[in-house]
Amino acid sequence: MSDRGADKVTNGRGAAAVLAAATGSLALALLALAGDASPSISAALNFWRPTGPLSGVTDVAIVIWLATWLLLSRRWSRRDINLARINTASFAMFAAALLIVFPPIMDFLQGK
Repeated sequence: MSDRGADKVTNGRGAAAVLAAATGSLALALLALAGDASPSISAALNFWRPTGPLSGVTDVAIVIWLATWLLLSRRWSRRDINLARINTASFAMFAAALLIVFPPIMDFLQGK
């Protein structure tokens, strides 16, 4: 049996999903920090008054996650990506996001 015409399975779309999730998580943390630290950014992120700036923080982070996923998925759909590099970068972004939103660190970053 010949393999001609058989599609090669690539990992590009999976790598795009992992990196996009990490990017979205880091965006969420940075937007939360910025919204908490700056009154003008907080006002700009106040999309729905009952929730306050958190509504804009989450909405913008979701848009960043989806846009990153769409862009990388289209670009990497037929490629084999070095997953070790993607996983390392993603882990670093997830860890940074977690540290940024940890209250003592967020307070320190804001100078409180």
